[in-house]
Amino acid sequence: MEFSNAVIKWYQQNKRDLPWRNTQNPYHIWLSEIMLQQTRVAQGLPFFNAFVAAFPTVFDLAQAEEEQVLKLWQGLGYYSRARNLHTTAKLVATEYQGNFPPNYTELLRLKGVGEYTAAAIASFAYNEPVAVLDGNVFRVLSRYFNVELDISEGKNKKEFQKLAQEILPKDKAALYNQAIMEFGALQCVPKNPNCDACILATSCAGLQHKKVGQLPVKSKKTKVTNRYFNYLIVQDLDDNFVVQKREGKGIWENLYEFTLVETQELIDENQFIDQLKTTHFFGQVATDVCVLSSEVLQHKLSHQHLYIRFYRVKLVQKIPQAKPLEEIQKLPFPIVIHNFMQSACFNSL
Repeated sequence: MEFSNAVIKWYQQNKRDLPWRNTQNPYHIWLSEIMLQQTRVAQGLPFFNAFVAAFPTVFDLAQAEEEQVLKLWQGLGYYSRARNLHTTAKLVATEYQGNFPPNYTELLRLKGVGEYTAAAIASFAYNEPVAVLDGNVFRVLSRYFNVELDISEGKNKKEFQKLAQEILPKDKAALYNQAIMEFGALQCVPKNPNCDACILATSCAGLQHKKVGQLPVKSKKTKVTNRYFNYLIVQDLDDNFVVQKREGKGIWENLYEFTLVETQELIDENQFIDQLKTTHFFGQVATDVCVLSSEVLQHKLSHQHLYIRFYRVKLVQKIPQAKPLEEIQKLPFPIVIHNFMQSACFNSL
């Protein structure tokens, strides 16, 4: 209890004032937890506020069009979270009459809700005594108790979960879970933590053994694939543009993009322009083809690094499929394309 009480005391003195902490509303807690998966609080907060404003209740979210949800999510990344969010909102609105399941076991049945998220909602909304285990908690526990088990291995996660549950104060589940997560986010940070100013310095086994910088142990490395995207901004006589929705599984599912030519490697821009000049687009040959920026944009995803160039392809006739700029700007795009559409280079077209 010394550990949990110390962490709670630290939290009460140092916690950030965040909107999802001032409520037991499971809808708001669920929203925040889904958004904060692999996302920093500072980045997620504006999105949370925008979602609550646009969809005050789970019924509002359930009734929204997917494109509206994806557009609001634009820039937050990991878009499967948004699609799962929308799916789960529909389920809660219809099958649960707008009431989120009141316990950990039932929460796990919701799409996009894993063990950590279910524990967070169950404890924060209902004070159910189930311990959370996210990256922050792994780090704090491994350092404080000097646990050298590899956290990337599933069998070791069970050991950490057992430890987390043992030290959880059953009557203060919500308070303690939020406290240890915040402690990991602000005090026991991944690199160069200020151990001298830590409330747990005298009892931290990792610090005593000079292993803070080596913990937690995580051996698995993410394999990264390089991909090369050449986007063709096809523009017709009326200065309308051709875009399409990305279908199927993979990155950016159901988001919009310009005409994409993916190549196996980074190709010479002049050779590619020559090739495009002889290519038919909607029955026409382009009158003007140019690269909009010779700089290759690099966009890093968790498992992929994208190398992107944008080319302008100007046609002299109308294209029935083309849409005016003000219309396509309302559609959800990957943030790298959205940002390019805001650039002076694009707006000079």
